[in-house]
Amino acid sequence: MSETKDIITMAHGSGGQASHELMSRVFGKYFHNEILDALEDAAVLDMEAGKLAYSTDSFVVTPLFFKGGNIGKLCIAGTVNDLLMMGAEPKYLTCGFIIEEGFPIEDLDRIAATMAEEAAKAGVLIAAGDTKVVDGQGGLYINTSGIGIIPEGRAARAANMKKGDKIILSGNLGDHQACIYSARMGIENEIQSDCGVLKDITDALYGAGITPHTMRDVTRGGLGTILNELCKAAGCGMRIEESQIPVDDKVAGLAGILGLDPLYMANEGKMIAVVAEEDADKALEAMRQTEHGKNAAVIGTVTEDANVQLVTGLGGVRVLDVLYGEGLPRIC
Repeated sequence: MSETKDIITMAHGSGGQASHELMSRVFGKYFHNEILDALEDAAVLDMEAGKLAYSTDSFVVTPLFFKGGNIGKLCIAGTVNDLLMMGAEPKYLTCGFIIEEGFPIEDLDRIAATMAEEAAKAGVLIAAGDTKVVDGQGGLYINTSGIGIIPEGRAARAANMKKGDKIILSGNLGDHQACIYSARMGIENEIQSDCGVLKDITDALYGAGITPHTMRDVTRGGLGTILNELCKAAGCGMRIEESQIPVDDKVAGLAGILGLDPLYMANEGKMIAVVAEEDADKALEAMRQTEHGKNAAVIGTVTEDANVQLVTGLGGVRVLDVLYGEGLPRIC
């Protein structure tokens, strides 16, 4: 095979023969389904009546491949998780690829294979897509949009939080950012990204008869920022117990060396569920039975205050604010 057939060239974005060959060689191989195979200008979706959740996100992470995942896993999990947090059952995704000339087709194949695997885990179909090739230095950017159906009786909204509700965090903080930092700085360790689809957790909660008042995935800005955003939207406060927040020892060690606070580090496979006080024990048990929620912990309570208060390990109390300044760029 010639060198030009091993990398993306501008011809792959022309809409001609090279474009069709790329679709068949990579995307058609992994994203095969009856909707996409129709090759129409738009996907025709068979949707049930009722409320829908719709989300879109763009992924620009560097490096593209990291311990525990790659940009393909990240883009599926990121969009699916946004739908799950609204109580939706994800159904369909679209994906748009912006590929810089020179990108290895072998790497594109690996990424597409991962996307297909994660979409299958989430129970979604990739129903439409687009590819553009641009000048550059061999980079890749992906946009995914997703749509899901919200079953009757589910209403996971920030406004539904009530005084006394318990806040459950699904697991260790900071894994993704610690993994990306390590990769960029050439630090050898065993830290892996937590990137993943959280459907096992939401299925477990609803399967146990729990109806969370609020759910939110903890991504850029970290837990501190997410909690503040929820409180602002709901007009309430929270009291968080620092001693109850799970952080892996390896991540804590790296964060200490680099001067980072796990409360503000990015994650890509963590969420919080805010549930009624009487449901907290049952919800925690359900979450701990799942792959992504095995380290779940009750970390705090919803209050009537106007801020997020952190009870420190020494028993003091401080206001936990949002992340200020620049976090780690190109994290997702």
